[in-house]
Amino acid sequence: MTENGHDLRPGADSYPLFGARVTLVDAAGLLAAAGAGPVELLADADFPAPVRAVRLTVRAADGTYRFDAEVRTSAGRAVGLLALGVAGPAGVLLARRLASTDPTSGGVLAEASRRLGLRPAGAGTGADLAGAAALREAAAHGLHPELTYDEGADGGRTVTLRAAVPSAEAGPAQLRAMVGLVLHVVRELVGEDALRDRSYTVGRRPAPAAASVVPRSEAVTLDQVGGLAEVVARFREIAVSFRHPQVMARWGARRPQGILMYGPPGTGKTMLARALANEIGADFTEIRTPEILDKYLGGSERNIKQIFREARRYRRPTVMLFDEFDSIINYAGAGGDAASQAVNAVAGIFKQEMNTLFEENPDVIVVATTNFPQRVDASLIRSGRFDIKLAIPAPDESGRAEIITKMIRELIARHEGPGFRMFAADVDPAELAALTPGLTGADIREVLRRVQLAKAMREATEGAPAGPISQDDLREAVAGLRRG
Repeated sequence: MTENGHDLRPGADSYPLFGARVTLVDAAGLLAAAGAGPVELLADADFPAPVRAVRLTVRAADGTYRFDAEVRTSAGRAVGLLALGVAGPAGVLLARRLASTDPTSGGVLAEASRRLGLRPAGAGTGADLAGAAALREAAAHGLHPELTYDEGADGGRTVTLRAAVPSAEAGPAQLRAMVGLVLHVVRELVGEDALRDRSYTVGRRPAPAAASVVPRSEAVTLDQVGGLAEVVARFREIAVSFRHPQVMARWGARRPQGILMYGPPGTGKTMLARALANEIGADFTEIRTPEILDKYLGGSERNIKQIFREARRYRRPTVMLFDEFDSIINYAGAGGDAASQAVNAVAGIFKQEMNTLFEENPDVIVVATTNFPQRVDASLIRSGRFDIKLAIPAPDESGRAEIITKMIRELIARHEGPGFRMFAADVDPAELAALTPGLTGADIREVLRRVQLAKAMREATEGAPAGPISQDDLREAVAGLRRG
């Protein structure tokens, strides 16, 4: 832990649960980060079939820590918890009774177990006793969960588990208890021995092994975004609307069709679009200026029509990014010259295509980014076309400290291993943030790239270990960037 509280190598608590090994990383840091927006606790975890994804998040608001978990299954025969069709108030009441009752007693638990298709605790295997212990631990730490389930359009099912505790009572014990509840649900779906010998990390960053084989720009998640807590929280809400189409349809709610992000270069607008796609579990496609603009009359309009024609045929959720939007659709001028008429024609086609895209394929969300929002015709980005408009400013000092911390943590996770330490103990993100006024996230990444390259070149030419990156190394790289 640095003097200013930016822990680059947070501690971990490892313990057995249902035959698996669970590692809780930086519990205090997780809870602190939840105050700025939802924090995902299980990242890139792999579970046995029929479970295909598990999401567990915590957020702090209005004096309460809220835990939300989703266990998503593939289409097919309902098993375990899903066999009972738990949904609505009955499911909520049942889950509350389960969590608030002593699992070793009869009565309510016996009836609940019968309805859930579970064996009474104490009457079966050690795994049954472990499940009862998870319920007992949750109740002891103030977690009284609500459980519902939803059937998706693709035949898959989602079990949702929610719980909340007052902020004053929240701590590592509550995190651990909630993880126990989630894995208890998973165990009931996949079988009591299916988690044996597996490992699960409860933390904010992706597993190092996954990051090492996936390009950074492709693997970026919202958890890696620093200094933009409100934007991240908004994107998580959008992702929830994509993951619950049945609920949206029941209420007749229309999720956002378009998002416009604007701000200075290097503030992470394109990265945010990729992170949104990963948060949704969507495909990502980027439309670049040369793919649209054509020097021949009518060519640009035809290109836009073709792009949207293809978008209407997408069969998976897709984030479609128009980067540098102002260079594609410039301000629709009022002049009568040929250039103004061409610009107006391109803008008009884009409006028409956006007007009908959502009705024809609601699984597509259009994201546009620009450094110059004043150059974009207001009618192009009105509500109904671009429902959300987000300013992405250059980070302030606290935002830069968060960005530096996350970037260094990412590098540590990717590259450090036995016998190799990449960063020295004196690295202080808060001090570096104070030294970097005006720098963007892209600038900070360039500082790190330069110091990494300098270390690698020194080791390659001298044939001896160069030693970890120190605070002085980083200060020198910042000064070098300033000089150009």
